[in-house]
Amino acid sequence: MCQTRVLSVSSAKAPFEKTTIERRALRPHDILIDIQFSGICHSDIHSAFDEWGGGIFPMVPGHEIAGVVSAVGTEVIKFAVGDRVGVGCFVDSCGECEYCLKGEEQYCTKGFVATYNSLDYDGNPTYGGYSQQIVVTERFVVRIPDSLELNVASPLLCAGITTYSPLKHWNAGPGKKVAIVGMGGLGHLAIQYAHAMGAEVTVLSRSIGKKEEALSFGADHYFATSDPATFKTLANQFDLILNTVSANLDVDAYLSLLRIDGTLVNVGAPAEPDKYQVFSLIMGRRSIAGSLVGGIQETQEMLDFSAEHGIAPKIEVIHADQVDEAYQRVLRSDVRYRFVIDVSTL
Repeated sequence: MCQTRVLSVSSAKAPFEKTTIERRALRPHDILIDIQFSGICHSDIHSAFDEWGGGIFPMVPGHEIAGVVSAVGTEVIKFAVGDRVGVGCFVDSCGECEYCLKGEEQYCTKGFVATYNSLDYDGNPTYGGYSQQIVVTERFVVRIPDSLELNVASPLLCAGITTYSPLKHWNAGPGKKVAIVGMGGLGHLAIQYAHAMGAEVTVLSRSIGKKEEALSFGADHYFATSDPATFKTLANQFDLILNTVSANLDVDAYLSLLRIDGTLVNVGAPAEPDKYQVFSLIMGRRSIAGSLVGGIQETQEMLDFSAEHGIAPKIEVIHADQVDEAYQRVLRSDVRYRFVIDVSTL
């Protein structure tokens, strides 16, 4: 067992406090990672505030983990001490079901073990990346390309794969018109991926204020959804709409923007249910779908794709004692576009 310093919350909406936890002793296939940076995801806030229910407290959030290998188990073959590595949203799965065997561990029929706010298969709570160290079996560790700085790579372990995976799955590419809803932490990465894949990219955001920045990320068009004319102008245009926001939308209005056989894919997760009219689907053979991050192999593919195409999140690096303030700023949409904790300040 090894003790490590962490940031934890003792109950829903409690302030963060610095404390220590014990990580398990290295098993044969385990890797000990010295965490250097941990991104803040909106999921961290939902979990720490227990907005989705089922919160396990005390809680150490964080599933956008970037660091360096400091020790390896006796049977580790993929990594060595000194390697630059990352850990994303989950740290174990059964490894035997049809989805695990296909490299889609996020859909494990036994249920994957989340990086934090979860129970491992032995019944022990998991603790995430707001921590100086973490122990993870090598199967759930990815290699960070040398051309990606660790602080920039950190948000890719959730925000990056969350947007890359559905764009790839629904065939964003040349000849496809893709709309990205939201210009936040997920949206600004989705724009870059869709552009790099060759799609024609339109951004739909509440106001016109981020237009120039969206275009700089690779968007071809930008429309403000606060303008009612937007929905008339863009009716029946898109093959794919990727909804990245965590707020409830007028789903019927967005469905009206899809072409025949178009799909609205949700990766943001609002706390309250969405509502829509089934006729919005029937009249255009349209679909509503969701996507949950990506498997380990696809996460590595995403990192390599990001390095190859120069894709990176725009980040603001903060100290450990700024996390409570950062959560409030995220809720006010007062960040462009991802907070990353410098774990050396913990």
